[in-house]
Amino acid sequence: MNIVKSLFSSKKRGVGVEITPERINVARLRKQGQKLKLETLSSMDLPEGVFQEGQILDTPAMAEAIQTVLGESRIKVRYASTGIPGRAITRVIPVPAELDDNELREMVLNQEASLYLPFPREEADVDYQKLGLFVDEDGIEKVQVLLVAVRKEITDSYIETFQQAGLNLNILETTSFALIRTIREQLLQFTSQEAAAIVDIGFESTEISIVVDGIPHFSRTVPIGTFQVQSTLSRAMNLPPSRNTDLLQGMTVPTTPMDTVGSPQPISGGGTNPGTAAMLRILGELADELRRSIDFYLNQGEDMEVAQLLLAGPGASIGQLDEFFAQRLSLPASPVDPIAALALDVDEEIPMEQRPGLATVIGLGLREA
Repeated sequence: MNIVKSLFSSKKRGVGVEITPERINVARLRKQGQKLKLETLSSMDLPEGVFQEGQILDTPAMAEAIQTVLGESRIKVRYASTGIPGRAITRVIPVPAELDDNELREMVLNQEASLYLPFPREEADVDYQKLGLFVDEDGIEKVQVLLVAVRKEITDSYIETFQQAGLNLNILETTSFALIRTIREQLLQFTSQEAAAIVDIGFESTEISIVVDGIPHFSRTVPIGTFQVQSTLSRAMNLPPSRNTDLLQGMTVPTTPMDTVGSPQPISGGGTNPGTAAMLRILGELADELRRSIDFYLNQGEDMEVAQLLLAGPGASIGQLDEFFAQRLSLPASPVDPIAALALDVDEEIPMEQRPGLATVIGLGLREA
């Protein structure tokens, strides 16, 4: 396979499968007239050592897990869409507008791609999508192209795993694309001079994507996720370590007054317990990384402002985390709600605290609806 598999197209209807370090999530959607129905939503825990940092480490174990979760959900399909978290290179690049399709393909896939890859071009699967036309500062008409590249060894491992599970991959894309698809209508409310920062807080890392007109212009993965928050909390409370981070869904981040330089003032009387103090410390580190990412993007010289933080992933379910980030970064922040964003018809009510963590798998399921 010479390109990232069908990043921007789809075939026969299947199921969306999200692979994370701690679990597999599955979503199947169906169109009902003008509406969408969430037919199936299921999840299964993964043992440690099967999947890490966007890579499948144990192909047979992962294939078996995919078969198990589909079997338990009574889903019989031959096709699926899935996403690779945090391992893709994405760039928006300008190319001359007068190129025909073949010339554009040759330039992007071979000449341009090699300029942006931190590894040899022959080791990459690359795909691209033409975006809009624009006139540069010299008055020359150009077209923007979204370039996406992933190491071949990673894409091959996903394809092999799904084949072992008895599935053909319709789509292998980045998880950030799937998440953006879920909240596309929400993102279109911003102007072309307003960027949204999507903060996808996963198990072992957080993926930060700065999106303009529904297109990711900057992405960065920070090694802070719910497992790090949970581990810090457990150590501070003298609790045994655990991979189960469900405890965080019941936690609330205290929001404190800010001093004149934007740092939280200590709560009078030292009223913060050790667990809360530890959680605040690591979430403060994440806020600092988010600020650095936004500043880096804004310093690229584009006439742009970041208008909103959108929080997704299981970490977004931590109570008042949106208020905490809004206070630390002086930006409006809100958790993503994929059920409301898509006006999904669901058979059983899904609790609000679980919804931000479903944005990616629902976006993958949308590919197959």
